[in-house]
Amino acid sequence: MASGEARQWVSFGTELFLAHATDLSGPSALPGWTRKHLAAHVAANADALGNLVHWARTGERTPMYASPDQRNADIEAGAQLSEARLTSWLQGSARSLASGMASLTPEQWRAEVVTAQGRTVPATEIPWLRAREVCVHATDLGTGLTFADLPEAFLSALAAEIRVKRGLDTVPDGPLPDVAAYLAGRPHSLAGVPDLGPWL
Repeated sequence: MASGEARQWVSFGTELFLAHATDLSGPSALPGWTRKHLAAHVAANADALGNLVHWARTGERTPMYASPDQRNADIEAGAQLSEARLTSWLQGSARSLASGMASLTPEQWRAEVVTAQGRTVPATEIPWLRAREVCVHATDLGTGLTFADLPEAFLSALAAEIRVKRGLDTVPDGPLPDVAAYLAGRPHSLAGVPDLGPWL
């Protein structure tokens, strides 16, 4: 994944998410989560990826989260914030992450960091990790956005990644947005396909 292209998707997805996260009072399209939960998750993710940016820039080991429990607690606490404070966190964390990524040198982009899943990757993976979050979760806000609103090249990369991670030899035929949504366990129009369950 070219970090430059992924950074463009980060900008696109962030703007899309923020534009549609103007009313956080309702339920999201994710079972059991309100839009506040979703906004808190996306805000906390920006802070967590900012830790990896710091790691890449300084060489100081800075995990995304102290623990899975801390990650979940941050989301629950964020969901209890007022809409104004949550929106401020969402916008501020996105700006901070963008600024941090913009400050990395070519050498720092090549530094190795460790994801929340324990994978050791070069820092060039950070924009892709963020692009997935903001683009996919923008559709989860339940405001009418679908995978058809996301860039085609992003959907191709996403579908290829999920196919590998799910260990699928083949994928159903159909429009790319529907295939990507199906693989991600989101609403789609494909007929006669087994339910894969949510991903991300």
